[in-house]
Amino acid sequence: VADVDCTAGGESLCSKHEVGGYPTIKYGDPAELKDYNGGRSYDDLKKFASENLGPTCGPGENLELCDAKTKAKIEGFVSMSIDKLEGKIRKAT
Repeated sequence: VADVDCTAGGESLCSKHEVGGYPTIKYGDPAELKDYNGGRSYDDLKKFASENLGPTCGPGENLELCDAKTKAKIEGFVSMSIDKLEGKIRKAT
């Protein structure tokens, strides 16, 4: 969950995810966000979440939801030392 101001520092993020109107609700995989077009009441959002959202692949208790390639990549990161992880982050940014 995120709150982004598309008129200030979040302009590039909003452009990347094709946010054209405000407020906009997106959901799903951060690499493939989908538009939410349902109601905005608490009950509408709760119903949508319970029917459409759930656990996804990730480290910890949801690792079994990952495909073999992603699982191996996560396990590789988890086994790295803090220094090696920090080095990879510096190199990537």
